[in-house]
Amino acid sequence: MKYVLLAFAIYFLYRFISGFLIPVARTTRQVKKQFDAMREQQQYQHPFSSQQQSTSTARKEKNAEGDYLEFEELN
Repeated sequence: MKYVLLAFAIYFLYRFISGFLIPVARTTRQVKKQFDAMREQQQYQHPFSSQQQSTSTARKEKNAEGDYLEFEELN
């Protein structure tokens, strides 16, 4: 009886690994590759947009604090 239970446990463990864990790992890897490809494509199309966004948000945050306001002198 002990060997029959051990055989069932090994069988169910095998089914769990081959039927659930391996497909989930493959799908996760595939989705990660697709996101990386999309990010790379977006950076290729708009190489400077992320830098411009970060500087404009930094300026807005600085102005929101009230420490410094940018202005131009008029002649």
